Amino acid sequence: MQRLCSVAVLAAFLGCFLVDYPVFAQSIYADKPYNQTYSVKYYAGKTDGLSGLSCDRNGVIQVVSADGLLHPYGGQFLSPGMLQPDRTYRPMTDMKLAAIGTYGQQLVYLDNRAVLSNAWAGKLFADHQLPKARLFAGGANFTFLVSDGKALHLVKETTMLWKGAMPDDEAIGIRYQPTADQFWILGKKSLYTLSGKDFKLARVFEGANFTSFDLVGKSQKVIIGTTDGYIEFDPVSKKQLGAIHKKLPWTDITTVADVNGKLWFGSTKGAFLLRSDGKFDYYNGERWLPGDNVTQIAPGPANSVLILTTAGLAEIVTKPMTLHEKAMFYDKQVRSRHIRNGFNASLERMKKGDLATGYLDDSDNDGLWTSMYLAGEVFRYAVTKDKDALQNCRESLDAMERLYTVTPVPGFPARSFERAGFMAQLHDTDRWQHSPQPGWDWKSTTSSDEVIGHVFAFGAMAELVDDKNLQRRAVTLIDTLMSHIVSHNLYLIDFDGKPTMWGKWNPEYVNAFPINVGDRKLNSSNIVAMLQTAYHFTKKEKYKKKALELLQKHGYLENLMRPMSVIGKAPEDADEHSKHMSDGWNHSDDEMYFVGYWGLYRYALTDALKADFRKAIIDHWEIERPEKDGAWNIFTALTGTKTFDLNEAVWYLQAFPLDLIDWEIRNSHRKDIEMLPDNFRKQTTKEVLSPAERPIQRHNGNTFSLDRTRSNGQSEHSAGDIWLLPYWMGRYLGVISAPVSK
Repeated sequence: MQRLCSVAVLAAFLGCFLVDYPVFAQSIYADKPYNQTYSVKYYAGKTDGLSGLSCDRNGVIQVVSADGLLHPYGGQFLSPGMLQPDRTYRPMTDMKLAAIGTYGQQLVYLDNRAVLSNAWAGKLFADHQLPKARLFAGGANFTFLVSDGKALHLVKETTMLWKGAMPDDEAIGIRYQPTADQFWILGKKSLYTLSGKDFKLARVFEGANFTSFDLVGKSQKVIIGTTDGYIEFDPVSKKQLGAIHKKLPWTDITTVADVNGKLWFGSTKGAFLLRSDGKFDYYNGERWLPGDNVTQIAPGPANSVLILTTAGLAEIVTKPMTLHEKAMFYDKQVRSRHIRNGFNASLERMKKGDLATGYLDDSDNDGLWTSMYLAGEVFRYAVTKDKDALQNCRESLDAMERLYTVTPVPGFPARSFERAGFMAQLHDTDRWQHSPQPGWDWKSTTSSDEVIGHVFAFGAMAELVDDKNLQRRAVTLIDTLMSHIVSHNLYLIDFDGKPTMWGKWNPEYVNAFPINVGDRKLNSSNIVAMLQTAYHFTKKEKYKKKALELLQKHGYLENLMRPMSVIGKAPEDADEHSKHMSDGWNHSDDEMYFVGYWGLYRYALTDALKADFRKAIIDHWEIERPEKDGAWNIFTALTGTKTFDLNEAVWYLQAFPLDLIDWEIRNSHRKDIEMLPDNFRKQTTKEVLSPAERPIQRHNGNTFSLDRTRSNGQSEHSAGDIWLLPYWMGRYLGVISAPVSK
């Protein structure tokens, strides 16, 4: 699926983009179409008893309910539809339909009198003589086996071919096997066959707690779902194959279906697909399904998969897409509903995923999220020279630049800004201050997260954007910020004349931490990266002098080179602040490290330092590898190392869902994942789950978080910092190709 090839032959070409590290030794992902999956949902509203589902050759979808026949209406991706009464055939509105299916790709119905259809000019009407019939399946030559759970009637038109029953059991499912001309009937505790030739009923298997079944792999296996896993059964030898399967996302199976040659399961906690590697793709929560109690799964239009739940219908659509096409989709998402005053913002307070009901909210990290989006657009422009990308850079830089002018403190950037008085109305006055600019307020207590993000984005812009005005403004902002920090003894000084809580890089503060507390390493790494960036673009000796002083006199080189394996909890005799700062792995620190690595490595003061910094970056990446975070892998590629898990980076980019709404997601109940004991890194499972299955989060979140159980569908993240940054950085570094048509 992922195509990697040597780029040695492209070294000369890529040399115009990259600087002084051996990119020719790296691999490149050829961006060919992969299968991108998304869901279109249809809610049932007040309708109850959704019991049957089918789709015909024309793509017509119908659902049987306690209120009659329904069909999906009005749905599209991110804009759910509804299941509405189907009045297409008026005479059917009075029928007491019990089930629906297909025969010859045409819709066929079961009511209290017959098996019937509107296809074949309406000629099919097979009287079954079972007023409470609820199960049926079609056999050869328009024969149908019908059951009310007790009796079995085989009918053809007006002829009753055979009558029988399952001794001491209740039928719950019927399937037909064309290759053997026989029906399979599942009961709650037994499995039977009925020959289509001599009508011989035979019990072939016994068990307990059966719930559903299907014939899979062109009838090479019978898969039986139970309340505690599933059973594989050989239809030839009439024997169970191996032990019951319980290593599943959830073992209470409600339905089994072979759809387009793939084995699907429905359960009381979502649906899942068996992959070729023996693992499962799990569809859980309203990112994928209207409800988690699945009742039926069936093939849908254009190779989609239909999943019926007690709350409605989901159509799981798979579309060929390149990473570049995904980037264009996300670009539209960001530009259409995630730009607030130029900031890269989240859409908040939506009503159950309704995008029309949300508003753009401020964030403590407006500067950081916008820096990451801005850097991504810088890389995009460097690769494509796209005028839209350049305009996006201008607008984001406008917002970032105003963070410095909206405050009364020279060189001090606000966290965010908003029109005056609005935040006071929300009683959020602790950090909001009035601006010297009439009509505006600004948010104080700016953190080190924002500062390192600013320097990263401004440095990338100053180097890679061939617009002199933008270059000049970016360099000015770097100089303004770093002059403030250097002139205030390596502190970020707020409006009250005091350092902010986290804006501290002074040796007295940094070296007060024990050597195994992460902030000692992090703050050393970040401040050196920022000073190097400032010197690289301004050539002011004060920045170089201060960086070398910290590295050589105050032990910052030793601090930042300390292996990640050393980082852990503070010792018992440490101060309370150190203990608080080291109670577990901080993934916001990872984000700060990696965005800082751009300036640490790329603008290193000497070749010797550059070699050291390369080692530090790769050492950090090694401990992050289990998370398979696409951004950290791509950032590591800037060192020129051959090994940076390009496969996993591409997996991350491909698997990330198109739906970035914060739906409730639950995985902690799963039986197919191996849980780990509590640990410092907060790694909950042996292997990280796919981004498509876990909660949406930025890069400062823990990829091993299994559940999100609050505020269902109330916010939508922007793809700007989460996805577009690693993709466009990968394009710029030459490890992801432009889209390949052949």
